[in-house]
Amino acid sequence: MTALSPVDAIKTLPLPGRAVIDGALADAASGETFHNVSPRDGTVINQVAACQAVDVDRAVASARAAFEDGRWRDQSPRDKKKTLFRLAELMERDAEQLALLESLDTGKPIRDARAVDIPLSINTARWYAEALDKVYGEVGASPVDRLSYAVHEPLGVIGAIVPWNFPLHMAMWKVAPALAMGNSVVLKPAEQSPLTALKLGELALEAGLPPGVLNVVPGLGGVAGQALARSMDVDMIAFTGSGVTGRRLMEYGAQSNLKRVSLELGGKSPQIVFADCPDLDAAAQAAAWGVFYNQGEVCTAASRLLVEASIKGAFLEKVIAVAKAMVPGDPLDPETVFGAMVSERQMNTALDYIATADSQGNRRLLGGQRVRQASGGFYVEPTIFDRVAADHTLAREEVFGPVLGVQTFRSDEEAIRLANDSVYGLAAGLWTSDINRALTGARKLKAGLVWINGWDACDITMPFGGFKQSGFGRDRSLHALHKYADLKSVSVTLR
Repeated sequence: MTALSPVDAIKTLPLPGRAVIDGALADAASGETFHNVSPRDGTVINQVAACQAVDVDRAVASARAAFEDGRWRDQSPRDKKKTLFRLAELMERDAEQLALLESLDTGKPIRDARAVDIPLSINTARWYAEALDKVYGEVGASPVDRLSYAVHEPLGVIGAIVPWNFPLHMAMWKVAPALAMGNSVVLKPAEQSPLTALKLGELALEAGLPPGVLNVVPGLGGVAGQALARSMDVDMIAFTGSGVTGRRLMEYGAQSNLKRVSLELGGKSPQIVFADCPDLDAAAQAAAWGVFYNQGEVCTAASRLLVEASIKGAFLEKVIAVAKAMVPGDPLDPETVFGAMVSERQMNTALDYIATADSQGNRRLLGGQRVRQASGGFYVEPTIFDRVAADHTLAREEVFGPVLGVQTFRSDEEAIRLANDSVYGLAAGLWTSDINRALTGARKLKAGLVWINGWDACDITMPFGGFKQSGFGRDRSLHALHKYADLKSVSVTLR
């Protein structure tokens, strides 16, 4: 039997729209909904429950009750592992549906949702299921009449607020380790992309996760998100998103119960290409895909390209050639490699930054236009600017769109100085054949992630997070498990 094309498959695709609270699907108490718009063509694809403070409070109360009675927390590691593996199996069973939901909701190419977002989300569930019994305590150096040891205990109720660029993947980065440590979770997806989070909530119930252990509350950030962050019964907020919202969440935490806040915020990541780069073609691919993948809507986007003066002209020709092949197209077309931006607002933000770059005298080498307007969707072509000075807007502010700014350097010291000249410190990369230059540069770059002769060249085994105003706290790796736990010291006096 011939499989349906994505365009045909979405005609009968179930679109989740109800919250998941206390083990059941639920409408908002007010009955209110919000329009869920697909950036593919600008149409309203479904109505989603607009959860407000009363709904968030009910979800938090359910999560608290589940935590306190131990229905999940006190299960054996073997039983927790079995449930999380079952969740991964169900996600894999429904992988095509999840990919369609993600592409339809965010505008990302279906080929990326199928090959990257959904498989990595499933792998995250499996990885933390396998890791949950690998977290060990410590035994202290005690005198002979005393035994002292330290154990990791779950925090309690975790509020996870996730972004719209990789909705399911970022949700799993937080939900999977939090659940693995025995916590209960209230997940608040971005209002621009709620579908896969709601589907995840349904699958979690099918997998046998007890009621209240994972709640999903869609709604506006300023309403549902704020209520979650201000709750006196939430022990931690784990957030990925903008610096503006991150600051508000810290304020809400301080104003409520002094809850912990983990923040993965923005970036203005530099990719440095030295004249002794071992493979200029590979570097050009990395320079283009590093900023234009996912339409530039990536926190680690390599939006600053620093090129040594002696190779700049020839290298930029290679980068432009790669970028020209990234033609915006229908996200549901399996041949499309460059889709739509997530919303009209985000598209206009990118276009505003392009206009600012033009006005500041940056030289536009490629792109800069809205395209595919007849579709009704939100498409901006890959855009490259040269002659970007260190004090220009394009070198200072995160665009979160398909815009690359190029800067020139003439020495190692200038390259590192330009790279570090940012309030952000999420990621950085450098291309060189000199191992001393590579390792010295890695040490001097002020970033939480440094890639040498590659971009985004790591996986779930390595921690993910930034320096400076890119936030604090780490996702991925075993370090993420410790984030969702408290360390308790116990001393026993022997009698």
